[in-house]
Amino acid sequence: MKAKELRDLTYEELVKKEKDLQAELFNLRFRLATGQLDNPMSINAVKKDMARVKTVIRQKDMEKAQ
Repeated sequence: MKAKELRDLTYEELVKKEKDLQAELFNLRFRLATGQLDNPMSINAVKKDMARVKTVIRQKDMEKAQ
């Protein structure tokens, strides 16, 4: 997911997206531990998406504070 796309979302949608990504990361790690994960690089992709979401949330927080 691109940062531009994330900036178009509302604050509530971003928070929901972050929770969804956290759940997906948990499931991927669980599947990795049990040996059922086909592509371990998908964990890195989810982590990067989560970082992007958190960055945009922080930017929106800073805009509200001004």
